Amino acid sequence: MSNYYELYIKINPDIEDDVANICFENLDCEGVLLEEQKFKDLEMTETSKGTLKVFLRSLDTPDGSGVCEYIKSKRAELLDRGFTPDELGSWDCALLEKENEDWSKKWKENWEVTHISDKVVIVPSWLEYNPKPTEITVSLDPGCAFGTGTHQTTQLCVVGMEQYPELIVGKRVADIGMGSGILSIIAKKMGAAYVYGCDNDPTVIDVANENAQKNNTECVFELGTADDITEKFDFVCANILHNVLYEIMPDLKNLLNDNGVISLSGIMDNKKDIVLEAVEKNGLKILKTNTMTPWVSYVVGK
Repeated sequence: MSNYYELYIKINPDIEDDVANICFENLDCEGVLLEEQKFKDLEMTETSKGTLKVFLRSLDTPDGSGVCEYIKSKRAELLDRGFTPDELGSWDCALLEKENEDWSKKWKENWEVTHISDKVVIVPSWLEYNPKPTEITVSLDPGCAFGTGTHQTTQLCVVGMEQYPELIVGKRVADIGMGSGILSIIAKKMGAAYVYGCDNDPTVIDVANENAQKNNTECVFELGTADDITEKFDFVCANILHNVLYEIMPDLKNLLNDNGVISLSGIMDNKKDIVLEAVEKNGLKILKTNTMTPWVSYVVGK
């Protein structure tokens, strides 16, 4: 068997999930771990070292550059989008070639069942879990899909959904930038009559469909953005970067039925003013504010 590679990236732990997403999307990535850290309930118990450990099957990159060079280019893109060096960390890299072992299973050892709310449970696909009668379970493979539900921004969207069950059960839900489709799946399992998700990344469509099928949920997933949609919805999830939320706020508003709401997430606390400006500019009202330091989420309506 061929050898594999371990890539170590120095990051701000607050954006661990975002960096993991970049690795899954663009590299020949089998899985990720925070170096020498343990997970409890799929949450990292410590993040002080701030080193993401990435397992790679090969050193292939989309542009043919070196892996570390490519990672640095993705950091530069985020800097251009308004993130600060402190928010990102240095992204200094180290790359080691390792003799092959059962490494494809090794990284799974620290992943467990996660309770992202009192009612919603994320279960890695290789584990068994006996849910309580009141619990909703979502089966996902953190090694093959990003957006596993462990990130605080995803959890904040779920909080918003649970605050407005009357706009979920028997209603129409949209998931803008749906990624792995986790929020769409949760909405359907909460009782939504129709769930639509879109993303501008073509690589996630098959992943989302596979996850929906694995969870026996019927969702519609398409490649696209909010401005492509002509339908109306009762509840809209938008777990996206703050600068994108600012740009698409008019399109998000246009998706709403008269009494509908939008759950805005993916907002770092020190970037919230940008989103709040867009909320006010588009005549929306803040109905709920939910926080998980350093993230904030807003539920807004007309």
